[in-house]
Amino acid sequence: MEKLREKMNKLKLDAETWQEKSDEQTEKVKTLEQKLLEKDNEIKALTTKNQTLEEENEKVSGELEDLKKVAGESTQLKSTNENYTKKNSMLEEELEASDKNLKETTAKLRETDVKAEQLEKKVASLEAEKAELET
Repeated sequence: MEKLREKMNKLKLDAETWQEKSDEQTEKVKTLEQKLLEKDNEIKALTTKNQTLEEENEKVSGELEDLKKVAGESTQLKSTNENYTKKNSMLEEELEASDKNLKETTAKLRETDVKAEQLEKKVASLEAEKAELET
């Protein structure tokens, strides 16, 4: 009977040991399941963040393309503006030269008008003198 009790005690101890091991393993399983759940949640969060970043990247890429087009147009407009500025400067120089020429021509015309008036008066005077001499 003693042996039977020892064997029973030993079986109880073995059962307790196995129960403790089972409890430890159950706890480990719960811990691992919790970690797995956390990792799954982290994966979902990262996937969502990745999708958001990809969408933002596409948006920024589109904006970059638009800005490149605008920059190209800006460069072209700058070049066109420089050409117009040069042409405008040349036209202003031509205008100044034309104004100068016009002033010179106007002055010469006035001189010519004055001389013509003087000559007309002289002709009239000479005609009057001729008429006096003939009478």
